[in-house]
Amino acid sequence: MPLTELISNLRNALAQTLGQAPELRLLNDKGLAHWHVRLQGTGLLVRIPKQSQMALGAVDNLRYEAACFERAAPSSHVPRLAHVIAPSPGLPWGALLVEDIDGVSADGPAHIDAIMRALAAIHALPVAPGPARAPLLNDRDPLAGMLTEVRAQARYLDDPCIAAPTRRLLQQRLQLVQGTLAQACQGLAPRLITFDAHPGNFLITPNGKAVLVDLEKCRYSYPPLDLAHATLYTSTSWDVSAAFALSPAQVASAYVTWMLGAGDMAAAYAPAFVPLRELMWLWSVTWCAKWLVQSTRPRSHSAGGEDWSQDNSEAVLIAHVRARVADYLSIPTIERVQAELHTLTGLFA
Repeated sequence: MPLTELISNLRNALAQTLGQAPELRLLNDKGLAHWHVRLQGTGLLVRIPKQSQMALGAVDNLRYEAACFERAAPSSHVPRLAHVIAPSPGLPWGALLVEDIDGVSADGPAHIDAIMRALAAIHALPVAPGPARAPLLNDRDPLAGMLTEVRAQARYLDDPCIAAPTRRLLQQRLQLVQGTLAQACQGLAPRLITFDAHPGNFLITPNGKAVLVDLEKCRYSYPPLDLAHATLYTSTSWDVSAAFALSPAQVASAYVTWMLGAGDMAAAYAPAFVPLRELMWLWSVTWCAKWLVQSTRPRSHSAGGEDWSQDNSEAVLIAHVRARVADYLSIPTIERVQAELHTLTGLFA
């Protein structure tokens, strides 16, 4: 559906939901999963899914996204969920209306401590009993579930578009890291995590508070995955509006900030900091291989499942993502990340 038609349909849906049709302002396209529209004068922002990163149908995807906002709300570090607009022929994926946060992009090392404090507040939330965790992903064995995801994505490394040296090195690292993960994660309790904590998803409010504004992949798993996602080079240089890198010392300092914010439960996760950091990095780079292969496919015409087609986003965004993916899959960048992991192993040993 053309974007102009989608926005027109949104205006009609808002008139029914809110009893009025506010002035709409389409924000710059900076994400592969959503369009964002500001409702001028209302303090609300509309999130319109382009696809489901959780490979769900439209109704279940919207339910999942709403649950992410609701579960993380008690942390006070995510926007308030205001309304849910159900999927319809005019809005095949539906939409969420959330609080429009007044803030600036998290665009440098100075913002990392605020992000870590926000993550600590989310991770420290009480965890509901197993059945009450639905619909969020809640693997009986979070490590096994994560490894299954990475292995599935790693199959895309065999595509001819992936350079052979990159393929060999990443497959080797995946084999090696599995040997350390089981012991490092033994006995760890899953917590609510965001699984999308790269700095580009945060806004920094005027009082210095970090707010996670783009969350639709929450799950119950291990907090160090979020800590990695917030501080890896593949995350800090991802966003279209900010690109920076952290030194190993800055990464270590960020982890300490998280531990201070998370309280007594934090120490148990320290032995898993580096192994889970490498696993999160492997998830990220194997996703890059998957995106390279799938982005060339035509847009799906059904409202359901993942759809990484470049037809879903503006050309400027696709060019940015393609450049980032090429960087992350390059041998110099892979070696850079490996050197950082080696240094951090010494710091946290």
